[in-house]
Amino acid sequence: MTEAASPYISRPRILVLSVQPGNPPFRIVEIDGEVVGEAKAITDVLEAAAAFGIRVHDLDDPDVVRWVGGDKFTWTVH
Repeated sequence: MTEAASPYISRPRILVLSVQPGNPPFRIVEIDGEVVGEAKAITDVLEAAAAFGIRVHDLDDPDVVRWVGGDKFTWTVH
């Protein structure tokens, strides 16, 4: 397969990993490939982004945020 024929895969600056067990459960947040902290809610993700000068207009845009192991509403361990 040539590069032109391959599908486009975005590399968003923000990566929110799957829910980890804890009290309360949390998700690890990476920005630009570096772990920057834990998020217990959507607001924590937005605050981390703002601290790095990233404006998030759409949490569902895969070019901005990649949610691993669930979406922006997944905050409990299944």
